Amino acid sequence: MLFNSHKQEVIIIAENDASSAAKITDELQSNNFYNLKFAVNGAEIHNIIRKYYQNPEAIGLIIVSENLPGCQIKDLYKSFSDGNGGVFIPLIVLKKNLYPDYDWTLGSQYLVHHLKEHYSSVELQMVVNFFICLKNGKYLSYKQQERLLTELSERKLVDAKLQYLVIHDELTGLLNRRSLEQHIQLTLNRNSSRNFSQDSVLLFIDLDRFSLFNELEGFDVGDRLLTEVIGLIRNMLNNVGLFARIDSDKFGLYLDNCTILQAEIWSKKIKTSIDDFRFIIGKVAYNITASIGLSSLNSAKLILHPRELIFQAHQACCMAKTYGGNTIWKYNSEDAAIRERHRDIYWVPIIREALISKRFFLAFQPVVKLINGEVSHYEVLIRLKREDGVIIGPGEFILAAERMGLIHGIDLWVVESAIDYLATLPVEQSHISLAINLSSVAFQDLSLLPMIKQKLEMTGVRAERLIFEITETAAVENYKQTRSMINHMRALGCHFALDDFGAGFCSFNYLKTFPVDYVKIDGQFIKNLLNNETDQMLVQSMHQIAKKMGKKTIAEFVECPKTIHFLREIGIDYGQGYIFGKPSEQLLARNAFHDLVSPPVQPEIFTQFKIEPCSRYS
Repeated sequence: MLFNSHKQEVIIIAENDASSAAKITDELQSNNFYNLKFAVNGAEIHNIIRKYYQNPEAIGLIIVSENLPGCQIKDLYKSFSDGNGGVFIPLIVLKKNLYPDYDWTLGSQYLVHHLKEHYSSVELQMVVNFFICLKNGKYLSYKQQERLLTELSERKLVDAKLQYLVIHDELTGLLNRRSLEQHIQLTLNRNSSRNFSQDSVLLFIDLDRFSLFNELEGFDVGDRLLTEVIGLIRNMLNNVGLFARIDSDKFGLYLDNCTILQAEIWSKKIKTSIDDFRFIIGKVAYNITASIGLSSLNSAKLILHPRELIFQAHQACCMAKTYGGNTIWKYNSEDAAIRERHRDIYWVPIIREALISKRFFLAFQPVVKLINGEVSHYEVLIRLKREDGVIIGPGEFILAAERMGLIHGIDLWVVESAIDYLATLPVEQSHISLAINLSSVAFQDLSLLPMIKQKLEMTGVRAERLIFEITETAAVENYKQTRSMINHMRALGCHFALDDFGAGFCSFNYLKTFPVDYVKIDGQFIKNLLNNETDQMLVQSMHQIAKKMGKKTIAEFVECPKTIHFLREIGIDYGQGYIFGKPSEQLLARNAFHDLVSPPVQPEIFTQFKIEPCSRYS
């Protein structure tokens, strides 16, 4: 079937006989072919076709006289009608006589038809329509085949690239972590099969402060820096060892059949070459350094999987960074800092599970007015109950939570739970206040303040019943942010206590303007207070300074009646310690908390140890 678009294709009439050309024209136009071009010699045929070099499919066919001047018919066959290069232009050759040796086509590869000059109108139209349809069919088939070949070629390229990327890093061209693990596994297999241990060392190389460089210059420039540093190291190694990119700015160099001493020499060479390297951006020259961790297959711990070796080298590299970076650290399973990191990793799933499964609970310890023995408020302490019922104190997991980024979740849980607890107390206990310990980074959490506001509004608990404790160290280190957050929380009505005061010996200046209501004197000055004159002088000085600034003092770790007596004598306002009461687990029964704070309990402490009520208010 011939579509209208096909009738828009160019038909070249190559005939030097004007009457014959006119006849052909009339026949074609009667069949709605109007895009006609004329040539009176072979050169003009080529000139017309040359204009359609970019889209030869726009030419429908050529009707050419066998006696056309300057034209070699067989050359036209070979040039235009055999489909070479995707060019399919049929030829209708007008001949005086059709000899027996001429077939309708000259082989299937040629689109050629011999037509006697004395043709009929119907015959010409049939041949033209047929050959234009045949030409377009062949051209479509050719394009489909070409597209298929292109797709196959592209697929082969993609497959080759994927095979390359399976074992290589795309940016640097280095082997990737998977390849590194496979190579280490070969060594482990070889050592196991031969029943001997071969010296092999992994260097874990981490560029220091690379993330800061990315922030300053952008990721594209960071990639350039990486490739230049990698080129520097590769040139220095000169094909020694197996060099791989483990992640971002972290690389591994596996040295097979190498002692730890030899590996240290290579590490120093790498560290020095990177330290001497300058990366120029415009008028700025950047210096970059690297921390390197070493782990050997001959370490004290038996290594069964490549990831263990990589993990050990990474741990050693982290220690190098901890101690300032631009240094080398050998893995040692007995290293206290390494064991601490292992301990932190151990606690992560336990803390997460405890938050989800509600294994944390609150305990309360009374803070007593030293002047009369009455309970002023209670400090809230967190505990963790294991599946076997064993209770774990915060000293076991809080530092790990801070180092592993889980402390914000614990802070929010403690605050929410304390407010919820206050909301459950009966009306007669609505005077009870709770002191809540916050971590050193709590005030960097912007969700803390909105959560407290929302919780107080939902429960109806008065903000005045909350006292937030923050350590002296955290207050000094994050002074501006902490002061700003405290001011916002005080505006709600909350109170604040500065915990562990005096432990740092550097915060008296901050105390002048720090917005807290209570100062908790660190227990290290209280434990041996009766036998140490220096502690006595320091405690008295702390109290006097706090008093001048309008703040109340709380002594921690009060353990004996004589200490209570001394603290009262120098004017300390409150005491906290086991002598007044150990932290009590939160109970479901409301009267348990009531019994704990009822008047008969606390005065007995003073009566029992014959401590007379003090009438002097300090």
